[in-house]
Amino acid sequence: MIYENLSAMKKAYEGILDVAEDQVKVLDEKALRQSLIDDLISTAVFSPVQELKDAASWLIRRSGAAVGIMSSSIQSLYDAMGRKEVKGFTVPAINIRALTYEVAQAVFRAALKNSVGPVIFEIARSEIDYTLQRPIEYTSAVTAAAIKTGFRGPLFLQGDHFQVNAKKFAADPDKEVRAVKDLIWEAIEAGFYNIDIDTSTLVDLSKSTVSEQQEANFSLAAELTAVIRDLEPAGITVSVGGEIGEVGGKNSTVEELQAFMDGYLEALKKYGDNLKGISKISVQTGTTHGGVPLADGSVAQVKLDFDTLEKLSEVARSRYGLSGAVQHGASTLPDEAFDRFPAIGTAEIHLATGFQNIIYDSVHFPPELRDKIYEYLKREMTGERKEKDTEEQFIYKTRKKGFGPFKQELWQLPPETLKQISQELENQFTFLFNKLNVVKTEAVARQYVKLVDVPLKMPTALKG
Repeated sequence: MIYENLSAMKKAYEGILDVAEDQVKVLDEKALRQSLIDDLISTAVFSPVQELKDAASWLIRRSGAAVGIMSSSIQSLYDAMGRKEVKGFTVPAINIRALTYEVAQAVFRAALKNSVGPVIFEIARSEIDYTLQRPIEYTSAVTAAAIKTGFRGPLFLQGDHFQVNAKKFAADPDKEVRAVKDLIWEAIEAGFYNIDIDTSTLVDLSKSTVSEQQEANFSLAAELTAVIRDLEPAGITVSVGGEIGEVGGKNSTVEELQAFMDGYLEALKKYGDNLKGISKISVQTGTTHGGVPLADGSVAQVKLDFDTLEKLSEVARSRYGLSGAVQHGASTLPDEAFDRFPAIGTAEIHLATGFQNIIYDSVHFPPELRDKIYEYLKREMTGERKEKDTEEQFIYKTRKKGFGPFKQELWQLPPETLKQISQELENQFTFLFNKLNVVKTEAVARQYVKLVDVPLKMPTALKG
């Protein structure tokens, strides 16, 4: 249900939540989880009235904090990985493009059953646009899912690929950098205390030395890091990620990592003494976001350079104290590849398209809705179709852009349909958690990550 007005919302939470002076107390957690949280997140996402959206989001976030669910930075755990006190697992970072409330519940269920500690929920700059999910909506949906499933502890929300667009930067660098800075501000306000800066688009391989090739990358990464440090709340050190090679481009090298890090650390000094730098480094080792679709719509197998990934992770830790290297574009890799990542010391792995594929390709996904979305893509996305693309390739590459326009129809699928698709996703999350060796890591995460309750001002509409 979507609340039509504030009176209806207040009446619904009466006796369940006690709301006063910027705080929420949960009086009846069973009632909150049973139905109220469903209506609050529906209102936060779909209400046409902004003050209702704001009120619902605030109630969700403060209710979460009241029961011990708090947006957190993974920085201290990554520092421990950099010191080699903690090792043996790879942290999964999961991009949720559709059905965020349902998919996040599947993640939490799998995590709770397997005592999984560090799991990151992330969304990229591009995904925010085409899935029509601003950071506050994403935070609200994931927090609501945590409440619904009974999760407790740190909630790792991450801005993935907060990327500088190379073409827009070339046309108007100040405007493009300002857009990224504004997004960083919006994300931190929404509780994203983990942010991956991606200025690797500015690497210029035509320059004569590796340092010169990386200069624009590390200089702007340092500037954006300083912005993050200025914006982070008291008691929080935002975990910042850097990137040395654009995913889908040429494979990264140890020399490039060293050139970036040495230049970055030097550039960071001009913004202040002892300013905390990045905690991890994203590299390119042979993958492509979403995989490479073949003519029949299936995905080509890639040859991942695990040896290079291992070397980059080790240099990142031993020389710079980082948690290690980060692997992007991995969700469409063959199943047998995933246990290699913890074995070679990969710090973090980003997973997105594989979960999108489970949703679209599920036998439980309504064929008529799938056809409706595909017809929309063929009508509205023709400009993205390459001359040599088969229809299957075109659909595979663009179907992620159907999630935004059809968001409400997807969220309002029959409960049994959502349950069946969610179970398929939960099974895959369980598989990945085992492969990445994050099973039974809950105690480790709690040991290193301390919960910080960042105050949130009550929306004016809820006062009085």
